[in-house]
Amino acid sequence: MTRAAADHGRGAAVPPDVLRQVRRIELRTRGLVNSRFTGEYHSVFKGMGMEFAEVREYQPGDEVRTIDWNVSARMRKLFVKRFVEERELTVLLLVDTSGSSRGGAVDQDKQGMAAELAAVLALTATRNNDRVGLLLHSDRVEHVVPPKKGRRHALRLVRDVLAARAQQRGTDLGAACDYAARLLPHRSIVFVVSDFVAPDFERPLTRLSRRHDVVAVVLDDPGERELPNVGVARLIDPETGALAEVDTASPAVRARYAARLRAEREARQAMLRRLGVDEVVVPLEAGYVEAMLRFFRTRETRARRR
Repeated sequence: MTRAAADHGRGAAVPPDVLRQVRRIELRTRGLVNSRFTGEYHSVFKGMGMEFAEVREYQPGDEVRTIDWNVSARMRKLFVKRFVEERELTVLLLVDTSGSSRGGAVDQDKQGMAAELAAVLALTATRNNDRVGLLLHSDRVEHVVPPKKGRRHALRLVRDVLAARAQQRGTDLGAACDYAARLLPHRSIVFVVSDFVAPDFERPLTRLSRRHDVVAVVLDDPGERELPNVGVARLIDPETGALAEVDTASPAVRARYAARLRAEREARQAMLRRLGVDEVVVPLEAGYVEAMLRFFRTRETRARRR
């Protein structure tokens, strides 16, 4: 970890409005964490984190799929594998704080949504006695909080996301993935929270996903899904500052924009499928609750089928 990344924000006064936002988010998410997310998270991640303990003789009621056929053949009677649940996991929240993360066509911008997601995931992990850490990045690693346990630590991560003011506006998701791979010594759960508007990052994401359980959480801004017909408009790239005048009244221009957006989305989805990375699309206007619960349930169903 670089000193700049480790020390970023250390000792700096936290604005009162940020602390008020943290408190509001905690109150808003507390019931949700307790009533809906904790059990789903446990079923998906803790239930799948099983370590082999021993074999024992088969007893009526044991699941057939736990039979150890090799041992049973040698012993000439049925034996089953017994597993114990892994008691402690590590979760890393890898959050994009680049220029494009500060926009949004609805009341909740991408950074605010990322903070609320961080609250739910961090507090849920804490309720399951897991460690949780944070990595904020733009086109460089801006801030790192190593994984720890505890409610106060979880709320500190939320505060850091809300207070984040990246030094750079660009995005280098690949560098952030490589940093995360070096930061985590053991297999961990990595939630990558971003709009995924970034240069090629497939190779670093591949390296990260080979060792860790990676979940791509895509923040989807309704204002970026289509080009509105408002005549000639001056557009500013939030990451480069470049200006461009676009005739949004032109059907051809709007059609090209839609085609490019569709191609980028399909390319991202195809890449994530190749890597075995789950994708959760979170529309800013609808929020994250149903999207995340749907992800947990789909993944649990898939695990049971296996």
